[in-house]
Amino acid sequence: MSNRKDRIERALNLAFPGAVVSVADDSASHAGHAGAAPGGQTHYSVTIVAEAFAGQGRLARSRAVHALLGEEFSAGLHALALTLRTPAEAARDG
Repeated sequence: MSNRKDRIERALNLAFPGAVVSVADDSASHAGHAGAAPGGQTHYSVTIVAEAFAGQGRLARSRAVHALLGEEFSAGLHALALTLRTPAEAARDG
């Protein structure tokens, strides 16, 4: 079985074809905090640059990603730090 980071990346790449997807496991920096587990794999930073986000606000983008990862949340994923941009926003924001 693959690790959670790999599963998250795979799910996001399938849902957002052609997007730039970056997933980092931040669990070690949350050790001892709410939702942290001894084996880690609970806290992640996710950046997605996708044209699919055009015309969507922050909340709609976040809800879409959370819906895609519902099974992971049910299986111990605790928190995501999301950066979700269109290509134009990414270019503008650097």
